[in-house]
Amino acid sequence: MSDFVNNFWNMYVIVIVLAGILACAVLLIVQGKATFTPGKTMGHVWDETLEEYNNPMPKWWSWMFVITVVFSLVYLVLFPGLGSFPGILKWTSVGQYKAERERMDAVVRPLFDKYAAMDIRAVASDKQAMEMGKRMFLTYCMQCHGADARGAKGFPNLTAGAWLYGGEPEQIETTIAGGRMGIMPSHEQLGAETIKDLANYVRSLSGLPGVDAARAARGQEAFANNDCVGCHGPDAKGMQAIGAPNLTDKVWLYGSSEATIIETITKGRQNKMPAWKEFLGDAKVHILAAYVFSLSQGQQNAK
Repeated sequence: MSDFVNNFWNMYVIVIVLAGILACAVLLIVQGKATFTPGKTMGHVWDETLEEYNNPMPKWWSWMFVITVVFSLVYLVLFPGLGSFPGILKWTSVGQYKAERERMDAVVRPLFDKYAAMDIRAVASDKQAMEMGKRMFLTYCMQCHGADARGAKGFPNLTAGAWLYGGEPEQIETTIAGGRMGIMPSHEQLGAETIKDLANYVRSLSGLPGVDAARAARGQEAFANNDCVGCHGPDAKGMQAIGAPNLTDKVWLYGSSEATIIETITKGRQNKMPAWKEFLGDAKVHILAAYVFSLSQGQQNAK
């Protein structure tokens, strides 16, 4: 209601609300003064035997109507509902949410403070902290990375141990807190044939089947002579400082088919990891980073 651009809409809402309540009150008064003849029919018949009688409304129904009208008036005095009038209690949904958060924070803050003071590796070894981290992950992260953290097309698998910006605990925490913006520029200017050569070379780096050897050889030369090495390095192992992926492993964010890689090189890619520090706060980000770190550690131990 505070978003009204002028007083007309404020008054419009007030008039509509009060008119509705007044109409209910008038209906009660009119019905109270009406003349009824119990047992007399009004001459209206439905479904052969269903007749309308001239009987007064039941008292319980009338009193319920009265209570409803009184309740609505009291409510509008105490709570917002009449245009921009905030109500005597000054209640707002935002204020209610903040109050509930403050009450909950007062209960759980000591626990979060305890883990915030610990090293992320130590937090990752704490069973209770990991239960907390898992619940936060399922609340805030699974929409992109999946409930099992294995990701989807365009969303990284957090259990694979392949990190665009580094998998050390501090690097993971930085990623969650500040977010990331990954950009693969378009290279359409290289032409379709050169791009296809590059795609075959890139696929050969991770030992994928169906590679055209001749194209891969030309692609290797094109890789070295164009912008590719500037981001992915001469050995194609990537550069974590800018989030350039390692092209020699078997982890593919968008897919490893020739057509998909050609699409990536031709059109480029753009992906964003949102920042969570402002929303979650440092302590929750700390625990969440420890949980994500533990996911990759389990995969590395399995290897």
